[in-house]
Amino acid sequence: MNEKTIAFHTLGCKVNHYETEAMWQIFKNDGYDRIDFEKNADVYVINTCTVTNTGDKKSRQVIRRAIRQNPDAVIAVTGCYAQTSPKEIMDIAGVDIIIGTEDRDKLLGYVNQYHEERQPINGVKNIMKKRTYEEMDVPYFTDRTRATLKIQEGCNNFCTFCIIPWARGLMRSRDPEKVMQQAQNLVDEGYKEIVLTGIHTGGYGEDLKDYNLAQLLRDLEEIDGLNRLRISSIEASQLTDEVIDVIRNSNKIVRHLHVPVQSASDTVLKRMRRKYTMEFFESRILKLKEIMPNVAITSDVIVGFPGETEEEFQETYDFINKHHFSELHVFPYSIRTGTPAAKMEDQIDNDTKKERVQRLIDLSDRLALEYAEGFENDVLEIIPEEIKDGKLIGHADNYMKIAVDGDESLTGELVKVKVTKPGYPLSHGEIVKVLEKPMVKNYAYLERTI
Repeated sequence: MNEKTIAFHTLGCKVNHYETEAMWQIFKNDGYDRIDFEKNADVYVINTCTVTNTGDKKSRQVIRRAIRQNPDAVIAVTGCYAQTSPKEIMDIAGVDIIIGTEDRDKLLGYVNQYHEERQPINGVKNIMKKRTYEEMDVPYFTDRTRATLKIQEGCNNFCTFCIIPWARGLMRSRDPEKVMQQAQNLVDEGYKEIVLTGIHTGGYGEDLKDYNLAQLLRDLEEIDGLNRLRISSIEASQLTDEVIDVIRNSNKIVRHLHVPVQSASDTVLKRMRRKYTMEFFESRILKLKEIMPNVAITSDVIVGFPGETEEEFQETYDFINKHHFSELHVFPYSIRTGTPAAKMEDQIDNDTKKERVQRLIDLSDRLALEYAEGFENDVLEIIPEEIKDGKLIGHADNYMKIAVDGDESLTGELVKVKVTKPGYPLSHGEIVKVLEKPMVKNYAYLERTI
């Protein structure tokens, strides 16, 4: 009997990558083999992104590539672009199945239905009516070193530049027991670091009674064998005194927080409909630095938002410089059709955007290097993730990327390294110790000196 084959292509964020893994588990359990997207598969699944107009365009290109690759294959499209523009996708000749950002567990059934009926299937529903979290378990990841754990879905913020609430629906938190269960399973699989993720991760619990993010973090702290807990992204408004207190008392939450600022000008934030002032944002940053010295704070910045003056841009530049962010993701504002910002007057020209982006990237590079240099000759713990140019490369708890000489067998292990040559984007170090986990539970780590 011929093996059934499936190929996935994931565009966009960590959440999409998590959901692709969840869909793969369903097909795997049905006897499918996963093959490379460039090969001839029986089924292609394209998990799309719609965060920008470019995301839509890239998604369409990948869909057409799959159709050309094997015109006889079943072409299934899912994800955010599928949710917001199902008709646009259905108009692409060769697309057989479309589902949005819910009912992914029905995809296998739709593939079987398509084989029988040979009729296109549109399974997209109104996501705004969805009030419960769709359970999608991932027992392990193809990438073995860091596990992603999705804890919530949707967003209630409706920032003026963002289409995501329309693609993902309103805020829904995952059942705490299910989160704990999956976290334990991932640790049992050998993962030493778990990254909590979601569409609006820090909003976890806002729709739950008597349970919030702080409580979830406290409960995860108790999981035996979990070394590191990382929050993929958290808004300043979600860094409550209670959450900060949990971080202060935690032995597992890492010295790295990604706190999106988008702009450090109050007037721009108002136009973006962001729900904080820079005075408040600054108070959270200072509190974090007080409880966690040497914390790495990374951020997202949108440059050239409609109406952004040179003075407003300078406010952003000065704030980031003053507070020594350790790395920035800088994006030029791009018009997203269907959002209020797309209709705003005073759109900024591309040359101005480009020049401002470059200034912030230069600043980010300098601050990142300065941050790394602060750790020269310090001993940090890394979890090696890959081998590149003969070096083992992994992230420390503060998200510094460090390369060392070492054996591939150390991939996924906890390794103490001394930073010998700090740099950015890569520092170099040497292995001091490998931490071994004994089979006995509740037992301190053994240290094996190299």
